[in-house]
Amino acid sequence: MFSEVVQLIREVIEISDEQAKIVEDCIPIKNFGKGTILLKEGQISKESYQNLSGLVRKYYIIDGNEVTTNFYEEGSSIASFTSLHQKTPAKHYLECIEDCKLAVLNKEKELELIKKVPQYETLCRTSVEEELGKQDDSLASYLISSPEQRYLSLLKEKPKLINRVPLYYLASYIGVKPESLSRIRKRIMNNTSK
Repeated sequence: MFSEVVQLIREVIEISDEQAKIVEDCIPIKNFGKGTILLKEGQISKESYQNLSGLVRKYYIIDGNEVTTNFYEEGSSIASFTSLHQKTPAKHYLECIEDCKLAVLNKEKELELIKKVPQYETLCRTSVEEELGKQDDSLASYLISSPEQRYLSLLKEKPKLINRVPLYYLASYIGVKPESLSRIRKRIMNNTSK
């Protein structure tokens, strides 16, 4: 029986058992405790991740305040693309906000995988294109929506986050203070109970 990483890859591309073994050798699975910082602002990213379980948050520190810009749930790819590929310092943080089990891939092993399992490159390209599309949609939605619309969208698209993430992270994510989010939630509850 192969690892969860191999199973995920086999859902997208066909690989032989020999190639599956190469994947397992190149992409170890590691456990990270809640509160672990995977990447700090100013560090150059050396790894990307596939979230097998747990929750990771991406945030920036702006004027001394944490501003959350993404939550990576199970099944998500996690990477600081610019830092990793251009070898530039990251401008954000990646933090495990729950205990996490992540598949970890560094750049050298990624190149080895592409060489030994050529169809892996197609998987990477497709994954990056998909992620860029999600980020583009997310940014556009953020720019054209009110905080209340952002919260309603979050309820619809990622309902499990509401119970997994502290209120102040959710508030930061939709661009308001926690007390404003409390008012938004109360207003929505009042409107749905009528």
